[in-house]
Amino acid sequence: MRIRCNFTFLKFVGGIMAKRKQLGSIPVYRKAMDLCHMSREIASYVSFNKDLLQLYRSNSLRDHMADAILTDAILIPQQIALAERSKSHSERMRSVSFIQIMIRNINSYCTGLEKDGVKEREYLHLLRNELLSFYRSYKKWRKGLSRDFG
Repeated sequence: MRIRCNFTFLKFVGGIMAKRKQLGSIPVYRKAMDLCHMSREIASYVSFNKDLLQLYRSNSLRDHMADAILTDAILIPQQIALAERSKSHSERMRSVSFIQIMIRNINSYCTGLEKDGVKEREYLHLLRNELLSFYRSYKKWRKGLSRDFG
């Protein structure tokens, strides 16, 4: 099942979570949203199809990689929200594991885009730097989740 780029859904999830805990006050969530926005801009730049909601229909490998970056970047804040609201340690750790996989995937997609011939690699380096910044915040957050149950 593919999840489309839907920032309205992210705002909806954020609205639900606001009642429980302000997600905007969590540094890793803010970093995830920054990553999401940057991914959206880069996907728009590198894709041949400028309609981001239709990337998955394209026959271009570049468009599929851009779509995958976008999809994974959108799923990260959703997984953070799920982990924050969950009372189950195993569910939290499942979200943590899922986020780890998405981080690795985004990095791999950047490499794929470079190999596909994206001319302005500086943009991909910016995305990787944003991913690294997110990862540092993610590691701190992950340790905090473990302490909550430890």
